[in-house]
Amino acid sequence: MGNPRGVKRDFVALERRRFQAVKLFAKSLNNSEIGRRLKVSNQTVSRWRKEYQQGGNVAIRSAGRAGRLPCLDDADKARLVELLREGPERLGYETPLWTCERVAHLIEKNFEVEYHPGHVWRILRQLRWSVQQPVGRALGRNEARIEDWQQRRWPEIKKKPRKRAGQAAGRRMNPKRMPA
Repeated sequence: MGNPRGVKRDFVALERRRFQAVKLFAKSLNNSEIGRRLKVSNQTVSRWRKEYQQGGNVAIRSAGRAGRLPCLDDADKARLVELLREGPERLGYETPLWTCERVAHLIEKNFEVEYHPGHVWRILRQLRWSVQQPVGRALGRNEARIEDWQQRRWPEIKKKPRKRAGQAAGRRMNPKRMPA
């Protein structure tokens, strides 16, 4: 089923557990007992026993990293950062906004590696790139006039809180709760 999110596998501890199983094989214990002691399933112990019988200690040793090897190495990722800094306009896009689809296109064009756009964000996170939202501002925006309006006009037209009738006349009392 895998590990909980963010928890890395301890390959040394896993290898150590397999070698503990080999020691228990020598004691002629059955798979159920070995599984109980090492807290693994009978099927796992059976697989380990078969691998050990066929290949010895070499077959039980750790295989190294888990999963598929990355398609982009460190040099490729450094080059990718340089290409990202040049901007998407270099690829012919009209806006200076990187999207996952655009980054996938950039990687495919420059490194001949196809990534699904939905997976590109993982590479960007490895490169410490974060999601950025462009500030939507009009091209004809006049900052000086906006600031003047906010400082002078807005306070004039802003609604002031009205006094409620109950506050002006004093506190009203509930006639049912009046003291006798």
